[in-house]
Amino acid sequence: MTVIAAYLYRNGERVREVAINEKVDCAHDKSEFVWIGIADPDEDELRTLQATYDLHPLAIEDALKANQLPKVDVYGDQLFVVARTAYLQENAIAYGETAIFVGHSHIISVRHGSARAHTELRADLEAAPTLLMHGVDYVLHAILDFVVDGYLPMVESIEEEVIAMERRTIDNFLGRDEITRIFSLRRELIRFQRILVPMGEVAGKFTRLDLPCIDTEARPYFSDVLDHVRRVQSMVDDLREVLTSVFEFSNLLEQQRTGAITRQLAAWAAILAVPTAIAGIYGMNFEHMPELKTQYGYYVVLGVIALVCAGLFAWFKRTKWL
Repeated sequence: MTVIAAYLYRNGERVREVAINEKVDCAHDKSEFVWIGIADPDEDELRTLQATYDLHPLAIEDALKANQLPKVDVYGDQLFVVARTAYLQENAIAYGETAIFVGHSHIISVRHGSARAHTELRADLEAAPTLLMHGVDYVLHAILDFVVDGYLPMVESIEEEVIAMERRTIDNFLGRDEITRIFSLRRELIRFQRILVPMGEVAGKFTRLDLPCIDTEARPYFSDVLDHVRRVQSMVDDLREVLTSVFEFSNLLEQQRTGAITRQLAAWAAILAVPTAIAGIYGMNFEHMPELKTQYGYYVVLGVIALVCAGLFAWFKRTKWL
C-alpha cells in the first residue's frame, strides 16, 4: 500500500501527520477530523484501518475487490461510498475505483487504478480553510466532484475525434478502420453510461436523503456534483447519436455516390449504343442491303451518329446523369 497522505485537521488547518494505526480523539463539532488517502492497499493494512476506525467488514471486502459499481452504503453511523474514475488510455476508456469511508471524525479514501492523485485536491482544500473546517462531508463532496470533473476532458477528447470523423465523412467514404472505430467508440460509451447512471444516483442520494455524517447545509454542494454528472450524461447521449448519424450518413453518401456512378455508366452505355447498333447493322455481310451504293452514305451515317449521340449527351446532362 502507498499512504499518500494522513493528516489531522482542526478548524480547516492541517495540524500534524498521523499513522494509520493511530486512533485520534477528535472534537465532536466536526471541525476536527482525520483525512487519510491511500492507493492500491493490501489486506493487512486495510485490516489495520478497520480496527483503528471500526470500519465495517463488508465495506473492507468491497474496498479490497475494487470491482464495485458506484454506490452508497450506510453502516451504523458511518458511510461507505464507491465512485468510479475514468480516463482515456490508448483510445479506450480505462476505469479505476475510489472507495471512501466516512465517519464523524475521519474520512479515508482508497484509490485503485486511478490516473489522478488527490494531491492537488488536498492542496486546494487546504487553501480554503473556511470550507475545510466544516468537516468530512465537504471533503467527501470535493472528492466526488474531483472524480466527476475528470470525466469531462475524456468526453471532450472523444467528442473532438467524432467531429473530425464527421467532417471526413462528407468528402470521403469511411474506411474499414474508421467504421471499426465507430463501433468501438459506441461500445465504450455504452459501458461508460453504466458507470454514469449509478454515479448520478450516488450524488442524488446525498441531495435527498438524511445520511450519517452529512449535514443539510452540504446538500447544495452534492447537487452541484449531480449537475455535473447529468451534463456528462447529456454529452455521452449526444455522442452516441452523432456516431450513429455518422455511420448512417456515410452509408447514404455511399449509396448516393454509387447511384451517381451507376447513372453515369448507364448514360454512356446508352450513348455508345447508338454507333454500336448502326455499325452492327452495316457490318452484316448481306449482298442486298439498302443504301450501300449511296455516294455520301458514309458521311450521312457519321452525321446521324454524331447528332443522336450529341442529343443524348445533352439530355443526360440536363437530367444530371452526366
